[in-house]
Amino acid sequence: SCCSTASTEWRYTYPLLEDAGLETWAVDILGWGFSNLETRPPCDIVSKREHLYQFWRSYIKRPMVLVGPSLGAAVAIDFAVNYPEAVSKLIFIGASVYAEGTKDMTRMPKFVPYAGVFVLKSLPLRLFATRLAFYKIPDGLFDWVQIGRLHCLLPWWEDATVNFMITGGYNVINQIKQVKQKCLVLWGEDDGIISNKQAYRLQQELPSAILRQVGQCGHIPHVEKPREAAKHVLDFLEGDSLDKADQASSLSSTLVST
Repeated sequence: SCCSTASTEWRYTYPLLEDAGLETWAVDILGWGFSNLETRPPCDIVSKREHLYQFWRSYIKRPMVLVGPSLGAAVAIDFAVNYPEAVSKLIFIGASVYAEGTKDMTRMPKFVPYAGVFVLKSLPLRLFATRLAFYKIPDGLFDWVQIGRLHCLLPWWEDATVNFMITGGYNVINQIKQVKQKCLVLWGEDDGIISNKQAYRLQQELPSAILRQVGQCGHIPHVEKPREAAKHVLDFLEGDSLDKADQASSLSSTLVST
């Protein structure tokens, strides 16, 4: 399964995984992507974890390969440590797992986090972040910005994001060494958002992990170099001689700020 800003992030790599014979799911984590949050449910870490677990229990029902890009890697680690029976293997892409969350924001006036998310969805910041995410600036850059920003315009997005921020966000640093599953750490060699040093650190701290890098590629290999990203995923799975029943792959979502 894969975690992304929204499931649309997987529109290039998703078909390649399906063509290879994998059962593949693209899931928006609660509060991110295009989740329907009209009732404004809590969107803290526990709620996100439980939402993904209930989805897995309802639709997948067997151990899955869980893929998390950027902050989605923190989602995947938190989920795998709490529900190890649901995860057979883990794949991290440009993993953002060494941040210490958003700290305690409960005493701040509400306008502070709301001001932050207003900036977060602004066109100038989204344009800057999109340029930074790619090694080579893509054709139609503004279209990429607009697509990546769509979910931020939903009427409940600001409330959901503020709820996530004031409840502390993800801090999985102490959970990394608890991961028991085999892992693939996939990184763009020219990642301008998360340092390659963190790729080596993560590979060393995970009990069982291999590191693969994609040349001339930025923070989102599954968008910028989908064929190479898919090949690394497939090589990782085939390297363990998995039978098709164990090759279920689900895609979930990352934090909006990535």
